[in-house]
Amino acid sequence: MIDFLQTTLDGLLDGGSYALVGLGLSLTFGALRRLNLAYGATAMLAAYLGAWLHIHHQAPVWLVALTVVLAATLISLYVERLCFAATRNEATVSRGAPIAGSDGREVVALASSFALWMQLEQLAVNLLPRHLNAFPSLAVEQNWFLAWGSGGHSELMIRPDRLVLALSAVALTLGLAHWLERSRAGLSWRAVSQHRTAAHLVGMPVARLQSLGFAAACALSGVAAFAVLSLDGQVTPMFGMWVLFKGLVAAMIGGLGSVRGVLWGGLLLGVVEAHAQSLLGAQGREFVTYAVLFAVLVWPRRTLKGAA
Repeated sequence: MIDFLQTTLDGLLDGGSYALVGLGLSLTFGALRRLNLAYGATAMLAAYLGAWLHIHHQAPVWLVALTVVLAATLISLYVERLCFAATRNEATVSRGAPIAGSDGREVVALASSFALWMQLEQLAVNLLPRHLNAFPSLAVEQNWFLAWGSGGHSELMIRPDRLVLALSAVALTLGLAHWLERSRAGLSWRAVSQHRTAAHLVGMPVARLQSLGFAAACALSGVAAFAVLSLDGQVTPMFGMWVLFKGLVAAMIGGLGSVRGVLWGGLLLGVVEAHAQSLLGAQGREFVTYAVLFAVLVWPRRTLKGAA
């Protein structure tokens, strides 16, 4: 029983990381109703820029964190201009017709973001060619133990740094959901996300709000990248794929475009993976993750939601 509880706790703490990386991806879909395949590569290139400062200039932790977040924001603007702004159908909006059509623009945007994914990853690898690159570490070596029972024979081990990351993911997600539901700016953004034609007709700057929402969502990828990598103390060329895949699965489980949903999706994914690794090993864990994604895609329910 204690092993089951320990595995579940470890999965919940890891699920906080998945929720954090999936939050920006879900918001990106909410802003444009299109999937950004360059999301993970954006976080990776921003992280590599921070690692480059750390390795070659011994930059302090706060400067690395600021660099990663700002770089992710600026890179996202580059991606948005090339992939999504160019395929936005402004003429259709002005006529009051539905924005999302079947004219192939969604496919063009998806293919364009895939091309930029390759480009951004290659830039990162050219910046730091080594497979393993040091990243500022904030990991805590000493673990906490929660004991109970007679003599304290039953105990759970808690990594305080993972706990802080998971609680931060919960706080950020709930705070963002509250802002979207209660603030004037959040309501405007939701209106553009869910009813773009109506938002245009009442005079909202749809294109500008979409661009700002896209940049803010990708800035969250920078926050997630720094938070996750600062606990690992290193970054590899696989980081971009990890961010995209784990974030996408977490978002799909909770409902792509749903802010609260990605939190529960990330936590659930973490628990499932932890138990799968306990029973089947690392390779079995990845197989189960792919199986979960497949099940979510074929399950007869809505997986695409508005930001909320």
